Amino acid sequence: MTKSTITNVDVLGSSMEVFVYRPDVAAPYPGVVLAQHIPVGHAGIENDEFTLKTAQRLAENGYAVAVPFIFHWWPKSEDIIVKRDESRDDWMVADCRAAFDILVNDPGVRADKIGVVGHCWGGRVAWLAACHIAELAACAIFYAGRVKLAMGEGNPPPIELAANINCKVAGFWGNDDQNPTPEHVDDYATALTAANVPHEFHRYDGAGHAFQNFPSEGHYRHEASEDAWGKLLTFLESELCSQTVE
Repeated sequence: MTKSTITNVDVLGSSMEVFVYRPDVAAPYPGVVLAQHIPVGHAGIENDEFTLKTAQRLAENGYAVAVPFIFHWWPKSEDIIVKRDESRDDWMVADCRAAFDILVNDPGVRADKIGVVGHCWGGRVAWLAACHIAELAACAIFYAGRVKLAMGEGNPPPIELAANINCKVAGFWGNDDQNPTPEHVDDYATALTAANVPHEFHRYDGAGHAFQNFPSEGHYRHEASEDAWGKLLTFLESELCSQTVE
């Protein structure tokens, strides 16, 4: 059985909840920062079935997982649309750094084998984190929109920071998606190639946005989702588990 705890950390003067899952395997084990999607209709991670199940599934496969509640800057009762529109990239980077530091300082986690994974909004956050946290050893993004757009005055679009990424990137995309469109995904790949960032992109016909989001019957595509899960785990194993501890 995986074990989960909730801890609170200070991020630029705001208290943020971080949900931490630890695997039931012998330490040391690799770690993953899981960037949450937009939990429409929910107040926090504790009510977001997709994020919790995703974290648990990663832990069941041998990873310590830290999930930062990146919408802590507003009361939980605030409308998610307000949180979305007022979000800032520099805040989200600080949130991911705080979650990353929790894993780095956990004696059971290999500090050199921590990656970041995110879906939808969280996929964009994962790209952003990889651009700013050089110690990350892997980055996996699912159907991340808005990578070409900046959020918050003074912040550049994350796509322009591709050269800062210091790890391999895996991307998972639905060819029926409109945010990002297949053309946007092409632009992401072009930016990574130009920056000499190794990457692998997997694209799925008959799948649109949020094709892994099983609570949403309208979006979920079981076959594509399970195929992507298998490829994600293979990617993480390759990047985070392949080397033995010295």
